[in-house]
Amino acid sequence: MKKNTGIDTGRRQALFAGAVGLTGALATPAIAKERLEWRMVTSWPKNSPGPGTSAQRVADRIEALSGGRLSIKLYAAGELVPAFEVLDAVSSGTAEMGHSAAVYWQGKMPAAAFFTTVPFGLESREHMAWIYHGGGQELWDRLYEPFGVRAFMAGNTGMQMGGWFTKEIKSLDDIQGLKIRIVGHGGEIMRRLGAVPQALPAGEIFASLRSGLVDAAEFLGPWIDEAFGFYKAAPNYYWPGYNKPNGTGELIVSRAAFDGLDDELKAVVKAACDAEHAEALAEADWRNAAALDRLERERSVTLKQMPDDVTAACRDLANDVIADAVEDGGIGTEIRTAYREAVRVGQRWTEVGTSAFIGARGA
Repeated sequence: MKKNTGIDTGRRQALFAGAVGLTGALATPAIAKERLEWRMVTSWPKNSPGPGTSAQRVADRIEALSGGRLSIKLYAAGELVPAFEVLDAVSSGTAEMGHSAAVYWQGKMPAAAFFTTVPFGLESREHMAWIYHGGGQELWDRLYEPFGVRAFMAGNTGMQMGGWFTKEIKSLDDIQGLKIRIVGHGGEIMRRLGAVPQALPAGEIFASLRSGLVDAAEFLGPWIDEAFGFYKAAPNYYWPGYNKPNGTGELIVSRAAFDGLDDELKAVVKAACDAEHAEALAEADWRNAAALDRLERERSVTLKQMPDDVTAACRDLANDVIADAVEDGGIGTEIRTAYREAVRVGQRWTEVGTSAFIGARGA
């Protein structure tokens, strides 16, 4: 029998070590991908219909599509930061992402409102077309860059209504002194008409209507408004919703955190946002129709058209209000110009397409 030599032993040890190393190398891709947990702050009460459920679905989709590599802990409005401090929280690193609406940052950057909605502006499908295919996303990225964040469309509450009023509005004179919860440029339009606009987070609107802190409140559409119970405090429900022809929700992501993700997880975040935007808009259209029918038939809500002189006055003021707010000669002016062009280009197609068909379809 041949004796083992030191050389043989050394060779066996080397081969064994190489085999172990190869096995480890083969196993590494399956177990080495880092698992992350991020925080998402929102501007919505937890699981509230519409935006609240959109935020949760985005978080759930990211975790599912990533196979658990990126999990999201969601904080409702007030749990980690107040409703209107979501942008600051993500910008400062308090949270990696947030779910909100760009219109809330109008005080910091007036052009932000264009990425939710502006009075007499793009409706939901037109807005999606502008963001996805008309250069809107690139402008959005540039606007938010100084805050160290980027945003994606991640939910949509669709066409809005004119709001809930405790008293009937018969003419422009009834706007004088009216205390109304309204956000965005619509608030400034109301102020110029003699009203007293107030920006209240979603969770405070009902109590403010009930207590008389406000006389009216404009929020979203029939489905979500019904869920918040506004009809119990203000039975007069007005249309059209000139202030918000669209209701885009945004996912704000820390740019540093997002850039630190690998390409697979970046694609997961984007896909989760795209999917939620499509689902939320379809859900809003379906549920708003059912809720409006229910409000009129079962809730004793009086649905009314806003007097023509009020709507005309709001329309006459809209361009001036927006121009006054967004006239910086820089990115804001560029966004306003691009948005107006999107309205101009899309208007004719909407008239001869969707609007003409709805008129032809009849009851």
